[in-house]
Amino acid sequence: MNPGTTAVRLLILAGFLVVALLLSVRVGAVAFSAREVLDALRGIGDPSAVTIVQGLRLPRALQAAMVGAALAASGATFQALLRNPLAEPYILGVSGGAAVGAVVAVVFGWAAVAPWALPAAAFAGALFAIVLVLRIAASVGRAMDTRVLLLAGVVVGSFFSACILLVLTFADVESFRSAIFWMMGSFSGASWRGSGILALYLVPALLVLLALSRSLNLLSVGEETAAHLGTSVERTKIVAYGTASLLAAAAVAMSGVIGFVGLIVPHMIRLLWGGNYRFLIPASALLGAAFLTLADTLARIAAAPTELPVGVVTAFVGVPFFVWLLRRSAA
Repeated sequence: MNPGTTAVRLLILAGFLVVALLLSVRVGAVAFSAREVLDALRGIGDPSAVTIVQGLRLPRALQAAMVGAALAASGATFQALLRNPLAEPYILGVSGGAAVGAVVAVVFGWAAVAPWALPAAAFAGALFAIVLVLRIAASVGRAMDTRVLLLAGVVVGSFFSACILLVLTFADVESFRSAIFWMMGSFSGASWRGSGILALYLVPALLVLLALSRSLNLLSVGEETAAHLGTSVERTKIVAYGTASLLAAAAVAMSGVIGFVGLIVPHMIRLLWGGNYRFLIPASALLGAAFLTLADTLARIAAAPTELPVGVVTAFVGVPFFVWLLRRSAA
């Protein structure tokens, strides 16, 4: 792909993300004009507008964008590693581990005692899932077979699903409702602190994945080809899997379980502009950020004053659009 063309396409996606962020900040229970938003961002104008924009909507929009970028980049990486177009961050048990941690925190009351307990427990559960999947895959043989990795992820995910049901059996009505709502995904608890923590994971992880883009291009063709062309296959798989899993874990810990983003967004980029991972990873991150920001905006306004789970919106909006893209590419 021509570098000039790549830069233009990335700028288009970046512009789309900026529009999505501005729209997310503008609309809601109280709508603002573009001028009022700009004034509020500068800290001038109506004090209530400044509070709403700077204290509520902007950190929420930024957190939704970063979670979308993390899930999309993670999904693109897993699709390269497993050479499977249906691979996504949650197929390898990451979301199951995070969900177990979060459900335990809710049911046992830890989340009510300390606000940071739920994301911390979710992240710890996701890390445990990552380590467990890697240990299972490594125990089968010295080489980390992608088929074994996939099967280990599915088995671990199924085990964690059973653990969730077991814990929910002992939950009271309020804890049960809170746990289920968290597992459907939400940004209602977004904050500047949470956005800052997520950025600490997102930026270095994206840089690592970009550094691995050539190796991922070769791995997507085949492991033997990659090895013949000088790629350290096992090291690449471990680093890429660990980085992509940490991205997914951080995203799930901050927002709950949001499906389809890591599956749909890389496919959109691949169908429109090809599968070069030097372009696919940053493009997926930008489009994933814009897509989830718009999905969260729709979740806030579609059934106002009730807020829909953002995971429901990503499914209802993303799946038909993905089917349309597939039909368009086959035409």
